Amino acid sequence: MHNANAQQLKEQARNLGFSFCGISKATELTDDARRLENWLNANRNGQMRYMENYFDIRIDPRKLVDNAKSVITLLFNYFPEKMQRTDTYQVSKYAYGNDYHEVIKHKLHELLQFLRNEIGDINGRCFVDSAPILERSWAQKSGAGWVGKNGNLITKQHGSFFFLAEIVCDVAFEYDTPFSKDYCGTCKACVDACPTQAIMPNKEIDGSKCISYFTIELKDAIPQNMKGQFQDWIFGCDACQDVCPWNRFSSPNIEPKFKPNEELLNYSKVEWEEITAEVFQKVFRKSAINRTKYDGLMRNIKFIAS
Repeated sequence: MHNANAQQLKEQARNLGFSFCGISKATELTDDARRLENWLNANRNGQMRYMENYFDIRIDPRKLVDNAKSVITLLFNYFPEKMQRTDTYQVSKYAYGNDYHEVIKHKLHELLQFLRNEIGDINGRCFVDSAPILERSWAQKSGAGWVGKNGNLITKQHGSFFFLAEIVCDVAFEYDTPFSKDYCGTCKACVDACPTQAIMPNKEIDGSKCISYFTIELKDAIPQNMKGQFQDWIFGCDACQDVCPWNRFSSPNIEPKFKPNEELLNYSKVEWEEITAEVFQKVFRKSAINRTKYDGLMRNIKFIAS
């Protein structure tokens, strides 16, 4: 056990801007396996067929990294210092700045290199929303917080506007105590606020009804029966987070690369509607909005505007 290194690791994570670093033992997630299987069998994943792949790897990180002993979970705050104007098409806050995959992956590799410098040649892999790994389960196991009714990880200190990331490695540390309480209580603010009733009982999300799914993941035409339900969301949706009482504790992140894109914040509806492919590439070149491609964003805007 490298107990001494756990504290050094957490200190270095803080230095890199992470808001939380916790460590849990790499093992099979038996309960989550059952839940995931039921969720997939009910077709809650819509056209996200990739969710059906690598099932055995999703539930056991030891199949991602040979001889894995630890899952290091990290949280990075993305709550912005400024918000979009309210009388326009809305974009999920996580896409206000540079694409988080690139920004956080770089920090994870720095942290893994720090471990190698301290411990020696270790086998480890970094993940940020890019691998078959049940991130929220590992975050709860590492003591970060609890999974809310909206399916998001929530922390008492700062709410839920966080990116989740992991390092799976073959080093044993002193492990953190899992977060065992649920502070949602009888609150149903997120359930009531969901524009498409995608939030189900037992902290399940019907991915096939979620606005984020329709505006980002779905490649086909948006079904006509969803007309009038999007509340101006053209990329992702923050409706369930915006009403969560725990997010009154959110504070602006200080990562320069997540500084909000001023053009994005100030576009009127007409300006969104008139974006050309050239302008899209220029303005959103480094943004997660690139995931929809120009045609996808235009499809979303036209679906709401028509």
